[in-house]
Parts: sequence; structure tokens; C-alpha cells
Amino acid sequence: MSISEEFQANIEALPNIIQRKYALLRDLDKSLQEIQKQNEQHCEQEIDDMKRGIKSGSIRPNSSFLKFTDDAVDEQKHAIRIADEKVELAVQAYDLVDTHIQQLDQYLKKFDEDLRRAERDAIAATPPTHYMNVKAGRSGKTSNRGRKKTCVAAANVSVVSPSGTGATTAANPSMELDLPVDPNEPTYCFCNQVSYGEMVACDNPDCKIEWFHYGCVGLKEQPKGKWYCSDCVGSQRRRKVR
Repeated sequence: MSISEEFQANIEALPNIIQRKYALLRDLDKSLQEIQKQNEQHCEQEIDDMKRGIKSGSIRPNSSFLKFTDDAVDEQKHAIRIADEKVELAVQAYDLVDTHIQQLDQYLKKFDEDLRRAERDAIAATPPTHYMNVKAGRSGKTSNRGRKKTCVAAANVSVVSPSGTGATTAANPSMELDLPVDPNEPTYCFCNQVSYGEMVACDNPDCKIEWFHYGCVGLKEQPKGKWYCSDCVGSQRRRKVR
């Protein structure tokens, strides 16, 4: 049985044990009240007898008869024993609950240590953290890949507006990236590099490259309407010439 199973079994049995101890406490308290009431009546009767004896002269004020009988004293001792049993039961109930609280604290401490150890092991076994990119151009498509240190030069691109007219834009940005990269990670764009930063997708479903870095195609924000890379624009023009 594991520690958690053992603790669960103990905690499930605790309410019944406490309930039995409380029931016994109630019985003892009832008995104690009855004995105390009986003893009070007994002592009051004996005190009245002493007063009458003093008035009649049969008992002198300093007589040895001025004391409670053995029966009254025994009743008082019995009441004290019952009170001691009540205290003992209360202490047992307290200690029982306290023991379970300490076990719970130990169990939670061990659980927390195991959880932290599992997190450290998971971090140690996880490859370098990858950068999450949300590429523009096609909704719902994302990439989660790392960056690497490289200098990327932009290519000349052609942008086709929704009306079909093309405009050529030249850009020559360069960016230096210094993050870990998976050697098996796929590459994109004219620069044949991994995904990073903002990217745009060519709207030609037959595009061989498909995804492009903003800087490599001279974009600073997501284009409005459909967007085609320079290769696909050239192919469209050649088909029109034919």
C-alpha cells in the first residue's frame, strides 16, 4: 500500500473513531452529572443532620462527627474518576486529530517535493525552448520553431493586388538572430532559413516555398487581400504570355 493509499484509509476511518469517543464522552458526562447531583443531595442531608445534632446537643461543634460519611466521600471520588476519564478521552481525540494533521503535512510536503523533482526532470529532458510564431497570410496556421544566428538578405518580390496588377518592391534588411535551433527543423522563404518573427503565406496553393519572412519580401505588415511571392507572380505572367 502506498503512502497516499494508507493516509486515505486512515483519514476515512477517523470520523467513526472520533464519533465513538464523543459518544463515550456524552455517556460519561451524563453519569457524572447524576453522581454529582446525588452527592450534593447526600451532603446536604448530612449537613442538615449535623445542624440538628448540634441544636439538640447530641453533637458538639468540635466533635469528630462533624464530617461527611464514607458514602458521600466515595461518591465524590467516583465523580473525580469520571471527570478524569472525560479529560483522558478528550486528550485522546485531540491527539488523534493532531496525528492525522501531522501526517497530512508530511504527505503534502513529500507530494510537493516529488512534484518539484518531476518538474526539474521534465525541464532537463526538454529540448531548448522554441519560439512560437503566428504567421500571417493563412488563418489558423502557426509555427513553433527556434531561431539561429544568421544574417538574412531580402529578395526582390512582386506583390499582386486583389485587382491583379503587380508592383515590385525591393528591400534589403538584415537581422541577426541568436537563439537555439533544431537541426531537423524545416526551412522556409527565399533565404532558406527556419521560421522566425512575422511570416506571410503565398496564396498560390501550388507554391513550392509557401511561407516567407516579412523582411525577405519587403513587408512591414500583413498585406491586404491576396499576396503572391515573386516566383508565383512570374509563373502567372508566363502563363498569360502564352
